[in-house]
Amino acid sequence: MTRRIRIASHVRRAARPGLVVALIASGFAANDSSAATWPITAEQRSTAQRTAQAGVALSELMPNAPDSYTVRPHDTLWGISGLFLKTPWRWPELWGMNLDQIRNPHLIYPGQVLFLDKADGRARLRFGQAPGDAGVVRLSPRVRSTVPPGDGIASIPFNLIEPFLTEAVIFEGNELAAAPRIVAAQEGSVLLARGDTAYVRGDLGGEREYRIFREPRPLRDPTTGEILGYEATYVGAAEYVRQGETRTGIDGKMEIIPATFRLTAIRQEAGVGDRLSPQPAREYTNYAPHAPQEPTAGQIVSIYGDALTAGQNQIVALNRGARDGIERGHVLALWRDGVRTLDRTDPTRPIMKLPDERHGTLFVFRVFDRMSYALILSVKDPVRAGDRFTEP
Repeated sequence: MTRRIRIASHVRRAARPGLVVALIASGFAANDSSAATWPITAEQRSTAQRTAQAGVALSELMPNAPDSYTVRPHDTLWGISGLFLKTPWRWPELWGMNLDQIRNPHLIYPGQVLFLDKADGRARLRFGQAPGDAGVVRLSPRVRSTVPPGDGIASIPFNLIEPFLTEAVIFEGNELAAAPRIVAAQEGSVLLARGDTAYVRGDLGGEREYRIFREPRPLRDPTTGEILGYEATYVGAAEYVRQGETRTGIDGKMEIIPATFRLTAIRQEAGVGDRLSPQPAREYTNYAPHAPQEPTAGQIVSIYGDALTAGQNQIVALNRGARDGIERGHVLALWRDGVRTLDRTDPTRPIMKLPDERHGTLFVFRVFDRMSYALILSVKDPVRAGDRFTEP
């Protein structure tokens, strides 16, 4: 079943570039107070300090960028960044526009007023009223200085990606072949729904919460054909209820008693033969968008789900992972290969290859050793396995 997710792309048009400043680093802390704070790297801080002295060139802002903005609930950093910065992942530079006032880029809240101070071809971020507003009384809610950190603005809504942090999994080998398996259902049922009882055999290892998977398939590099990992269809989740055992029956023969599980969540009906994998710890990580520091290039291996092509807000698997320098939060450019066609203006009719065209943006949110999962943030044409990506 193809799973689609949607990001609020209709960021309010009244937003201002100043909002982007520190928002980009706020990550998912806005949506969960237990979220970890995204670490600001030494390079990002250095960029911010340099920019704090000189400001950002006006040419780096969108031509129609307004001058001020009052932060609102449900604003997302990426959408606003795209409205006001030509390159929205360059958040450290905009954050550094006012390093003195924005000590912590994770603390931008709904209700705060941000504006751009433009002078001598440069722009700097300020908090408060824009110049020229002095003496104007505005009857509107004011921001309290005691707003809890969990209410900050998020970069991308965490709830849109959270399911895929456990559902979308790439196994390095075919571990599921030896994983615990559902061997029977209560009262002879063939398909299992949420709340049903399943009986399981295999080495459970003392875990209590499990994910259920089906039909692992190899993911191959589009160019080399090498198997990079195994992706299994997510079925649902189950919890351990009662231990199984092997005992001697009343007839003196050995009896196999499987372990008892209860299905707690279902994405599709489970059945006999489906495999269990321990539920990993929940990830609460801020995803500050940033470009790779080194040149990066690779291909899309597959579309998550059953679709042959993908569009905005769908998930794709990449043939690059941690060993290739890919990080969570990396922003990547999607490229469409130029088609081959005849030059009909030349009597010899030579075959030409038209230039490759950039037509979208990817956002990496989960990284494995040799592969990664990425969200399609924007795209012009359908995305297919084999399409290229590079640094933005």
